[in-house]
Amino acid sequence: MQTKPKVIISSVDAERLEKLIESLPRKFSPGKDDLESELARAEVVEPKDIPPTVVTMNSTVRFEVESSLEEFCLTLVYPKDVDASGEKVSILAPVGSALLGLSQGDEIEWPKPGGGVLRVRIKEVTYQPERSGEYHR
Repeated sequence: MQTKPKVIISSVDAERLEKLIESLPRKFSPGKDDLESELARAEVVEPKDIPPTVVTMNSTVRFEVESSLEEFCLTLVYPKDVDASGEKVSILAPVGSALLGLSQGDEIEWPKPGGGVLRVRIKEVTYQPERSGEYHR
């Protein structure tokens, strides 16, 4: 079994995500349990103390697929901010909750359509609100 990478999140993100979880239906809510698990193991720090290479809410991340070296970018967003562009991933998607708090260089498994997984590496956090001085966005 692979050890999960260290997770760091801001106190603002933690508070907003806990409110999101509380607002979800109790019985069935895809992604709720995964997000709760990630929050439970996260180190929570003040927004100004977030390292600049950590994925926070509204961060844009450049990934590299290990097998093909293909690159793609996605922005981690709240469910209300997902659109049809294909450039955003919800925090409630399995990959979304897995991304939160990871750092440049970390690797995760990404589910492929139709089954199987791809191994992807966080190549760069191209935009992070905290790094831009946006602590309470």
